[in-house]
Amino acid sequence: MTSLGTTLGVEEEYLLLDRETGLPTPRADRVMAAAVMEPLLGRDEVGDELLQAQIEVATPVCVGLADVTGHLTRYRQAVCSAADAAGCRLAATGAAPLSTGRAVPVTEKRRYREMRQDAARLVDEQLINGMHVHVAVPDRSAGAAALGRLRPWLPVVVALGANSPLWGGLDTGFASWRTVVFDRWPVSGYPPFVADGAGYERQVGALLGTGVIRDRHQLYWHARLSERYPTLEVRAPDVQLDVDSAVTLAGLIRGLVATGLHEARRGARLLDPPGVILQAAGWHASRHGLDGDLVDPRLGTPVGAADVVGALLDHIAPALGELGDTERVTAGVARLLDQGTGAARQRRALADGGMPALLDLLAPGSVKPPHEDEAEDGAGNGAGTGDLEGAERG
Repeated sequence: MTSLGTTLGVEEEYLLLDRETGLPTPRADRVMAAAVMEPLLGRDEVGDELLQAQIEVATPVCVGLADVTGHLTRYRQAVCSAADAAGCRLAATGAAPLSTGRAVPVTEKRRYREMRQDAARLVDEQLINGMHVHVAVPDRSAGAAALGRLRPWLPVVVALGANSPLWGGLDTGFASWRTVVFDRWPVSGYPPFVADGAGYERQVGALLGTGVIRDRHQLYWHARLSERYPTLEVRAPDVQLDVDSAVTLAGLIRGLVATGLHEARRGARLLDPPGVILQAAGWHASRHGLDGDLVDPRLGTPVGAADVVGALLDHIAPALGELGDTERVTAGVARLLDQGTGAARQRRALADGGMPALLDLLAPGSVKPPHEDEAEDGAGNGAGTGDLEGAERG
């Protein structure tokens, strides 16, 4: 296996909440203006999103997980400070826990206005935040082949990354309500199987031919080829409560892509579950997270979540070893299994201390590095290295 050169980058989307009420507040412009004054932030490292109560950050190209740790820690610290200066709180949750029922204004960009015209109420409900991991691929054909091979494991990534149990002041019963909301778009959910770049382009061409989506940026699959960078972009997880969980998922996803690339090169037998099975497995993963069973992609039957996650780690173990990520990823996954996903932690906070405790969990006043040595190794601001593409909605 050769994983050298498998660089990565991570995008995170955050929610802006009113300091007192915890409701989404349309202060993205103020936060971005305040961010300009933050010494830890480089130029244009904070961007707007579809709704004015959201913002996003994107790391430069990272060689290792220490780089990812440093950048995400720096971003969260600095943007939290900018949000405070703008009179609001920065929240790392996959869905807004509270709402007045009134629409948050759309960001004043032509693309976003067109989306509001096309999708109406669906846009109003996009108070959801994801984490996107870009992993470098040699070319689009290799990337498409890797996409086809990691596809069966995407429900497990959804389960591990679940961090959105609350919506409209109520417990949805789902671990990832963001997944449910986001899957309402016409081209979303789990991508179709493709074996190579030509197959990918045929699928995309057919979808564009329907006229239902405006362009390639509206391919909202849980994983897709980037249209701007030579990367495979995995979009399945909710934004994570903390940097440690985000880095764990980034390392796991890079291992999945590296494994897919290697398997495609050597022509290894692949898993290709029917789309209806994958959809059912994904719904189950968004519903339950790591509580109870997951659908084992090798068998198509329910198996204990910890065992399925263990099978995923076994599957990517050679890639993790070559990348030097084994200890970091396996320890992080063990913490998720032991302490629970973000969804489980949100529910515990709400049960133990009510809404104030929940808001303190989602929007802490400061962000500390999970591993001081990693943060120091990767804490440069990366100015001039180029941000990675994409927002949750294009």
